[in-house]
Amino acid sequence: MVLYCALVWAVFLALHLALNGRWWPWLAVSLLPPVTFAAVPLVLLAAAAVTGGGWAAALALGCLLAGWSQNGVNLRALSRRSETAAGLRLVSWNTQHWNQGGDPDRFYGFLRALAADVYVLQEYLNGFEGGEVWDIDDEERLRAAFPGHHLAVGNNSVTLSRFPPAAPPVPVGACSLRVDLRIGDGVLSTYNVHIPVQLTVMNPLRPAFLRDMRRRAAARDREYAALVADLRGNPHPVLVTGDFNTSAAIGDIRRMPGSLRDAIGACRSVLPASWNARARLRLWRIDWAFTGGGARVGTYRFRDAEGLSDHLVQELTVTTPHL
Repeated sequence: MVLYCALVWAVFLALHLALNGRWWPWLAVSLLPPVTFAAVPLVLLAAAAVTGGGWAAALALGCLLAGWSQNGVNLRALSRRSETAAGLRLVSWNTQHWNQGGDPDRFYGFLRALAADVYVLQEYLNGFEGGEVWDIDDEERLRAAFPGHHLAVGNNSVTLSRFPPAAPPVPVGACSLRVDLRIGDGVLSTYNVHIPVQLTVMNPLRPAFLRDMRRRAAARDREYAALVADLRGNPHPVLVTGDFNTSAAIGDIRRMPGSLRDAIGACRSVLPASWNARARLRLWRIDWAFTGGGARVGTYRFRDAEGLSDHLVQELTVTTPHL
């Protein structure tokens, strides 16, 4: 029985590795918690050890190794290394509809308490009632709450910075915003990313479910393509962060250029997760931060959002060649 279960898992893993990020219907399957790709083979290994199943143990170990990149486990958190807190302090956060229906004073008080040099905020909008999105205009309050910060708004995103812009903000695709900041004698390009979610919660047996998922998969393709194209043409150091709606188990994250470095290497959590912030058990990391072009992350952690959003806050320190 243990060998049979290991064979079933091996077939599933082979299909996942072959189809993930390449065939749009697999998006629904890849929503599994990433830790599943470590937990299942480990359970199979334990069962094989108890029953003495050598072939089952070998197959389970092979599945563990083959699927390691999918599980989201951050073994680098176990290594002892010095943390570099110097550099600019940046927070990245999906605000979940910008305090819709909440207390504005509490919302802005929380943002100010983060005390960041640069704020990269997503979902500067209200709505989604019946699928409708409502644009909002909170710029007057933003400027009053953050004197001394430069404000850039676009593609339902907000970037606030103590550093002046080096150029006008650039919309990237339909959902992300690039803001070039003048830092010392150089420029740091910040990318405020929000990739569309994979599916709408509805009856999966209805034809509308598959049509909606295919439409969303096409939108995700366009957003990733636009982001990667802009990154490859950018000569500056870059910081790419936001809500990717993509876990380690979703193949779309492989589209990010190999020249970028995942900030998770600076995180002290073995099982980092950013969603769902309101749940006791958080199983998905769908908010990411990458650096490239000489920009580096010194510290990186996820901070509680105090019930204001279903996403945790990404907090990091970043250095550039000119800082």
